[in-house]
Amino acid sequence: MRWAAAALGLFLLGATAQVTGAPAWLSWTAYLACYAAGGWSPALAGLRALRERTLDVDLLMVVAAAGAAAIGQITDGALLIVIFATSGALEALATARTEDSVRGLLDLAPDTATRVTADGGERTVRAADLAVGDVLLVRPGERIPADATVIGGGSEVDQATVTGEPLPVDKTTGDEVFAGTLNGTGALRIRVDRHAAESVVARIAALVEEAGRTKARTALFIEKIEQRYSLGMVAVTVAVFVIPLLAGDSVDRALLRAMTFMIVASPCAVVLATMPPLLAAIANAGRHGVLAKSAVVMERLGGITRIAFDKTGTLTRGVPELAEIHTLTEEFGESELLGLAAAAEHPSEHPLAAAIVRAARDRGAIPLGATEFTAHPGRGVSARVRGRSIGVGAPAALLPEQDASPAAATVETMQARGYTAVVVTCDDRPIGVLALTDLLRPEAEAAVSAVRRVTGAAPVLLTGDNRPAADRLAARVGITEVHAGLLPAEKVDAVRRLQATGARVAVVGDGINDAPALATADLGIAMGGAGSDLALRAADVVVVRDDLTTIATVVALSRRAGRVIVANLAIAAGFITVLVAWDLLGTLPLPLGVAGHEGSTVLVGLNGLRLLRAAAWRRAAATV
Repeated sequence: MRWAAAALGLFLLGATAQVTGAPAWLSWTAYLACYAAGGWSPALAGLRALRERTLDVDLLMVVAAAGAAAIGQITDGALLIVIFATSGALEALATARTEDSVRGLLDLAPDTATRVTADGGERTVRAADLAVGDVLLVRPGERIPADATVIGGGSEVDQATVTGEPLPVDKTTGDEVFAGTLNGTGALRIRVDRHAAESVVARIAALVEEAGRTKARTALFIEKIEQRYSLGMVAVTVAVFVIPLLAGDSVDRALLRAMTFMIVASPCAVVLATMPPLLAAIANAGRHGVLAKSAVVMERLGGITRIAFDKTGTLTRGVPELAEIHTLTEEFGESELLGLAAAAEHPSEHPLAAAIVRAARDRGAIPLGATEFTAHPGRGVSARVRGRSIGVGAPAALLPEQDASPAAATVETMQARGYTAVVVTCDDRPIGVLALTDLLRPEAEAAVSAVRRVTGAAPVLLTGDNRPAADRLAARVGITEVHAGLLPAEKVDAVRRLQATGARVAVVGDGINDAPALATADLGIAMGGAGSDLALRAADVVVVRDDLTTIATVVALSRRAGRVIVANLAIAAGFITVLVAWDLLGTLPLPLGVAGHEGSTVLVGLNGLRLLRAAAWRRAAATV
């Protein structure tokens, strides 16, 4: 990045000196320094390719730049150097940041753990040294150090990093917990099931690394034809120089013709036919809250044929809200029931408690004062409100097993519909059930419809949440294909199955658990507002403002950029064909060749820059 920035700065210095009429030696010095700063890396890459008996555009551009300097057109050569140096630096930066994020993911699991010894004592040990069967103590607020099974205690565990579930999950004896997830307010005694290197969070990191290594590199048009074009241009340039010499022409005339050919045949216009439209589209999308990380990414967006959405934090906000209130007795109305539950939950720090209190305030059911508050980790809370004992908590904790009461039937109905059910009791008697759900993004339904129109295929839902909750949300937004209860590796498998059908798949997600799927997909799109660092790094596109409707629009904008590129390539190819034919079949004056070459370059550059206009985004949005 530093070398690319230096090359750009030196190019601007040289251009400024040239335009302002400064001494020629100053502009030439700046341009030659630009060559050195930005050209050494592609030149080295090109020489390495030569050693492997291949010829690529990197070396071709350096040779073309040197040829331009040799006949006095050093500005053209410096511009090519800057373009290629910047492109290579951005690619290297993206790769390095992804590797840093993978290393950061492994830091989620704590370095140490509290192991319970055979005599009941406690000993702090390295998490990496834990063995299968070790018994650990996890205190409130600590991260769980290993994949394990709960053998004692109870608590709620936030495992969104692994499963994507929006709410903490109650854990009691016999339940599985994952390394790197966050324990809540209770203490847990757990038995280690897997070594650290085999934990779910370690497998997520491995999946991201593997996808980064094996994901096919989609090249721009010029890179797809670079080998053939490079060989052809070099061969013809040599021929244009050698053949006239053998026919008795002078060295100066032959060299001038060869250099003229190299200039007019140089793919400057082809490079600029491709880059400005894509860079303009990137800038336009950025102004509207969508960050595409490279020109290659912007090009690939237009080819997407299927889009898969994550649920929690993507189609939803990942924040619980009260959806329904069900009273079980005529003694309490909905408002009073909600007020009693909010009063008991008010001192609690649980996300569900915050949702209940927030709903009570929004509906005017002001929480009453509570005393004797007690939190029961993994079960719920209890408190005295107006002299009565109020309990709020999980159905499994507050309702007897094999209960056939109206309360149990209501809970079963709510859970079958995908809601999280919370039971409210008064003096140990169930008086109501509160149904909570994840808050849907207001634009989710419109975004799903727009995606269906722009791709021509139905979107897919991939989520780690339970099937009823996934089905209920999918029905609300209009998604018919649902894959629920997926761990990160299973999301990757689902993406690969979609790709096996011939679809070019984009995955939209936000969490650490989505990162492997984002990296495996043909294109990864991350939600920028609450997206995890690893998801943001693994993704190719970031929706900075979390507006889902921009996804379809940026796909349409990419396709518009593709059409501009085709038009530009036709213009560039036309100019190159005419100028090359003139040089080979006649005598093309060097100034006219340079003028034609530069004219085509400017023309395609200006045509591509039309996508910078706000109207280009509005037209793209109108097409979806």
